[in-house]
Amino acid sequence: MAEEKKRTRRANGESAIYLGKDGRWHARVPMGYKDDGSPYRRHLTRPTRKELVDEVRRLEKQRDEGAARQPGKPWTVAKWLEHWVENIAKPVVSENTYDGYEVAVRVHLVPGIGKHRIDRLEPEHLESLYRRMQSAGSKAGTAHQAHRTARTALGEAVRRGHAAKNAAALAKPPRMEEDENEVEPYSVDEVQSLLLEVNKRRNSARWMLALALGLRQGETLGLRWSDVDLDNEYLKLRRNRLRPKYEHGCSEAASCGRKAGYCPARVQVRRETKNTKSRAGRRAVPLPGPLVVMLRSHREAQARERAAAGNLWTGSEYVFTKPLGGPLSPNTDYHDWKRLLEDAGVRDGRLHDARHTAGTVLMLLGVPDRVIDQIMGWEPGGAARMRARYLHVTDPMLKEAARKISDAIWGAPENLAVDKDQDNEG
Repeated sequence: MAEEKKRTRRANGESAIYLGKDGRWHARVPMGYKDDGSPYRRHLTRPTRKELVDEVRRLEKQRDEGAARQPGKPWTVAKWLEHWVENIAKPVVSENTYDGYEVAVRVHLVPGIGKHRIDRLEPEHLESLYRRMQSAGSKAGTAHQAHRTARTALGEAVRRGHAAKNAAALAKPPRMEEDENEVEPYSVDEVQSLLLEVNKRRNSARWMLALALGLRQGETLGLRWSDVDLDNEYLKLRRNRLRPKYEHGCSEAASCGRKAGYCPARVQVRRETKNTKSRAGRRAVPLPGPLVVMLRSHREAQARERAAAGNLWTGSEYVFTKPLGGPLSPNTDYHDWKRLLEDAGVRDGRLHDARHTAGTVLMLLGVPDRVIDQIMGWEPGGAARMRARYLHVTDPMLKEAARKISDAIWGAPENLAVDKDQDNEG
């Protein structure tokens, strides 16, 4: 027993195991360092040495794999999510991505699972939240957004040792209904109906860039005249227009009582555009001849508007502006699209459906995949997946396939007629 109590000098990082005066076996396991740089050790106690050694080995394995809980009070899910979204995600993701994360955290995740300890969160807790969200009227897509946000945030918690597992990576999100994401691109007839209505409006070229070339809303609204080369008939996409974000400009003593976006003295706190990060997003896109003509006409119309507005004109280099200059708001642009569909007598659809339409038309015209990828701005590694998502098999394509099958198996129509005549003669 005396030898068991005897302590010997240990190497750095080695666990200490000893028999205490209480008759139980104790261990001090080095687990790293605290925030202030001082060593952090976990204390374990068991009635027998064998039990203690087994537990020490298990804890050392967790430590070496980076899966052990770190020093300090365990995080609640709410505390971690709020810390993660503001201090970890916000500095490194785009403004739009941050907005999606922030809404999912504030509206769904914190109220739904925030009281759990992060190291005790189970997949079933998340699955229960998704069911409650849908029972309250949320779409499956909204639950999926919450799921993706939780998976990303908890993955960071696991990497930092605050939890041993990512409960969201194990949870099953709700099934997405097929019709919820189903997109029916506009037909050629519908595009032509839109073109007739577009020609009656200011900024008409803005809509044809979407329908003919599949430009995203942010790409189109972020275009500047320096990006457009009408002589050589192409444009360069370099940046995206961001959705404005405002804060109150009025004082607390004389508050307007409105939301920040409607405050008479509102202050914009988000930059207007951001540069495109991906190489595929920064691209040159060819302009069809009719679009070149539309853009030339648009530039002349904009010059007339500028001259008529005089000192009221807000100077900018944007291709598409408000009637008195300045960049178009994405929200205003969205409502203009809805009015365009209604006035043209075309079925309702998302603005992003125009992008699906453009991609499908390019495929219908037999444009090579590599060229489609360039025009649409898809990364090489994910281009095949994006083509599967955006390029839709249309009725004319199916009929053309049926014609080719008919020609291959039964022969050309004129051959069928000759064979029929021979059968009648027989």
